[in-house]
Amino acid sequence: MKSNVELLYEWMNNTTELIQEQVKEPYLDSLGLTMEMLFHQSISEELDDIITHKLQAVLKDIDLSTFKVDEIRKATQLAILKGMKDSTQQQHLMTPETVALLVGYLADKVTQDKEHLRVFDPASGTGNLITTVLGLLKQQVVTYASEVDPTLIQLAVLNANLQQKKIEFFHQDSLRPFLMDPVDLIVADLPVGYYPDDITATEYELKADEGHSYAHHLFIEQSMNYTVDGGYLLFVIPDFLFDSDQSDKLHRYIQGNAHIVGVIRLPESAFKSEKNIKSILILQKKGQNTSAPKQPLLVKMPSFKNTKGMEDILEQMNSWFKTYKAD
Repeated sequence: MKSNVELLYEWMNNTTELIQEQVKEPYLDSLGLTMEMLFHQSISEELDDIITHKLQAVLKDIDLSTFKVDEIRKATQLAILKGMKDSTQQQHLMTPETVALLVGYLADKVTQDKEHLRVFDPASGTGNLITTVLGLLKQQVVTYASEVDPTLIQLAVLNANLQQKKIEFFHQDSLRPFLMDPVDLIVADLPVGYYPDDITATEYELKADEGHSYAHHLFIEQSMNYTVDGGYLLFVIPDFLFDSDQSDKLHRYIQGNAHIVGVIRLPESAFKSEKNIKSILILQKKGQNTSAPKQPLLVKMPSFKNTKGMEDILEQMNSWFKTYKAD
């Protein structure tokens, strides 16, 4: 028997393909129309009578209220992943499910002494990372997210709506100033590559001495600018972050502004190739009452399929956090 996630994914995929045939748009744009239809329970007026008639019949086949939030998130994620396979744009990539869950687990650990939280994802893409993290935080949360790509932000907004997650989105270049007060927690899967806007880059300490600056370095600095003193930053980083030609500058910047709380190296099996391997960097912005942990949390994750290994590592991490928070 099919699971709810499979049933909803198949419905979304079939409906998207039906729309795609009609509007001759890329899969991800047609998926946006499917998600909109599902959320509003009505069909876009832009579509002609024949397809509208077909879609009205299709809409009767699904009752969104019978699905749990997590099932909606996973089905949407599968449909977006399918669309991304067809799309060759590098930025059209999604944080893997297991990695997003691990970031959520860490977010919960570093913020559990707070009753209220303000959270920001400055590189939200389709919203999978931020909605996964929100599902794991237990306190009252005010959430912000930013994304420059119009297709991705549209999917992110619909993704949040379908999951009934309240997120304020900024549709802008995240390396430009925000109309937002600093937050308690930043989560981001850092976009890797060069930042093309050299003029904006000159505002940053981490700008390159010559040529284009690294976007992933500037994102770290921008995130620090929008974090309160003592706040936490959780970044999914490329494995080579501290080995590149501009890494000395980055190292000095981090040492001057934050405590390195931990680095968690993700399993190679979670990524297509060695050059794609990532880690999670946990930072705390320095403040009056902050201090570096006696011993940072340094972990090499086993394969996510190794249940026993995962249980052992999580147990070690849980006990590390107990002593870290007690200090």
